Amino acid sequence: MAEIKIIENTSEIAAGTRGASLGVGALKVASLKADSDYFGRYERFKVDSDNNVLFEPTIFRTAKRIDALVNIYQSVSDQVSFVLRNGDFPIVLAGDHASAGGTIAGIKKAFPEKRLGVIWIDAHADLHTPYTTPSGNLHGMPMATALNEDNREEQINEPLPETIEFWNKLKSMSGIAPKILAEDIVYIGLRDMEAPEERYIERNHITVFTVEDVREKTPAKIAALVDEKLRNCDLIYVSFDVDSMDPDMVSRGTGTPAPNGLSPKEAGRFMDIFAEWTKTCCMEIVEINPCLDDKINTMAETAFEILESFTHTLENRI
Repeated sequence: MAEIKIIENTSEIAAGTRGASLGVGALKVASLKADSDYFGRYERFKVDSDNNVLFEPTIFRTAKRIDALVNIYQSVSDQVSFVLRNGDFPIVLAGDHASAGGTIAGIKKAFPEKRLGVIWIDAHADLHTPYTTPSGNLHGMPMATALNEDNREEQINEPLPETIEFWNKLKSMSGIAPKILAEDIVYIGLRDMEAPEERYIERNHITVFTVEDVREKTPAKIAALVDEKLRNCDLIYVSFDVDSMDPDMVSRGTGTPAPNGLSPKEAGRFMDIFAEWTKTCCMEIVEINPCLDDKINTMAETAFEILESFTHTLENRI
């Protein structure tokens, strides 16, 4: 019988602000406040964060600390694939969103012949590359690594040769590239993008459900459309960035908050529905930053409620 396993990844080396490494700890504080035994209930695995590199300069202007991120990708990929190959369900609790590319690599490493769909619940598309990024922050690039995409059509940067070498390692992690197809991506809550990402989404006809769509149709009806869109996929990975939620309804406890987001109730409803699906094989929560929380750990408390509800629903399914 499948068991739930928790993978803790406190890396924040790819974020533009500091503090996401404390997100997992903030979830644990929230669980204690809620008098929950959640973190004593499941076997947990920890990924070495490499956060010490934040104290060192980086030469990789268009992909900051990409050399260290290769190690994070590999570690996350190994842990995720290990859990999946044992027939269990990995829940990944991560700092910044960059390493989600490693999670996808781990799923494909475990199931190389399976077609993987991705539900990306996020204010941001995370489709930049070293050729298009305005910031150089790699937490804006994990989807591009999974797609094996450079997006040279939108190039504004000239990455160093060393950057390109490491970028190719990220894209080819687990020896599979691409790992997902553009047609097998669904965005929910997307509302804060740069022009290169917008044009990439338009060119590749990627499915996006906005917050307005959610309000008009309800999470249940949107989820039904997602199910139909990903009907040809064998497996589904759900990646939940807490900045998908409205900062005024929750808090600003995340690195890149964006107004007019999902309500906690809407986000939680989506997560519960996706937990029910037999194709859902992995879930990840990212970008909780208690250092930026203007309401004393409210973001982590909200995310923990969603996490615990998702897990309860999942337990009833597996």
